[in-house]
Amino acid sequence: MRTMRRVLLWTTLLLVLAVALLGALLGFDYLRFIDRPLAIADSDQRLEIDRGKSLSAIVERIDRKGLADAPRWYWRVLAHQLGVARSLKAGEYALQAGLTPRGLLQKIARGEVLAYDFTIVPGWNFRELRQALARAPQLEHASAAMGEADLMRRVGLPGIAAEGRFLPETYRYTRGMSDLDLLERAGRAMQRAMEQVWAGRAQDLPLTTPEELLTLASIIEKETGRAGERAEIAGVFVRRLRIGMRLQTDPTVIYGVGPGFDGNLTRRHLQTDTPWNTYVRGGLPPTPIAMPGLLALAAAAHPADGKTLYFVSRGDGSHQFSATLAEHNAAVRRWQLGQR
Repeated sequence: MRTMRRVLLWTTLLLVLAVALLGALLGFDYLRFIDRPLAIADSDQRLEIDRGKSLSAIVERIDRKGLADAPRWYWRVLAHQLGVARSLKAGEYALQAGLTPRGLLQKIARGEVLAYDFTIVPGWNFRELRQALARAPQLEHASAAMGEADLMRRVGLPGIAAEGRFLPETYRYTRGMSDLDLLERAGRAMQRAMEQVWAGRAQDLPLTTPEELLTLASIIEKETGRAGERAEIAGVFVRRLRIGMRLQTDPTVIYGVGPGFDGNLTRRHLQTDTPWNTYVRGGLPPTPIAMPGLLALAAAAHPADGKTLYFVSRGDGSHQFSATLAEHNAAVRRWQLGQR
């Protein structure tokens, strides 16, 4: 009987020691796991967490990535230990070399999601903007099947033509956002810019609405990429509007031709009547012809003083300005026909 008690005592003692040793080993392994760098294969590796996922589902997604050779319950214990078990946020996360389990869970709890940039280029028309949006990575293309009227209603601009209404700027977005979200932001930005520029405009402009200023700015944007010329080109167009002279600007003709334009502007194009052809119609066209940037808007609101009524390209991106038709014809012969 005494022998059996001794065996039972030693067996119990050994079992306790084994459990204690196992606990110590697991504890040591867990402590090493917390701050051991994850197995991140390359700098482009991403972790995507969908909305509404539980802690267990998030841990399962992390485990499937093969980031750590550790049981899943380590991650759950660590999340509770850090106090983030209920605050892990959906999104797309970049996994950088050196990131640890502790760092990853804290990053997800802070919502440090990967952001992308989308730039609306000054001078793009609405068709080009939609094409660029369709190519943007990780952006939900919710507007792909929408007509223009439906799209404008969805972005908070019902009954307004889309052309020119989105401010050229760089916008940040994250995975899960839609092109409609981005367009709504760009539309609000343009609306604010128009209101500010219109409020501070020169008071003697031959423009009656902010929309007319936007249209003029779009033409200026398409005529030159040189900041130093925008106000002077604006001055030419404003003086023409004042005296009832046609604007006669090639970009409006090209816009009226539409996507079929092959890059070769001909006499037939100049003589073909469209609502945007300022060679055959007086005043401003009915809508903008592109997305003008802030500098073009400012130029339209504050055109340069002077007497010039004409300008012609020098072929290097700059223009020769003239006050009379005779001077202009001489400039055309020099810069476009090669006659010195």
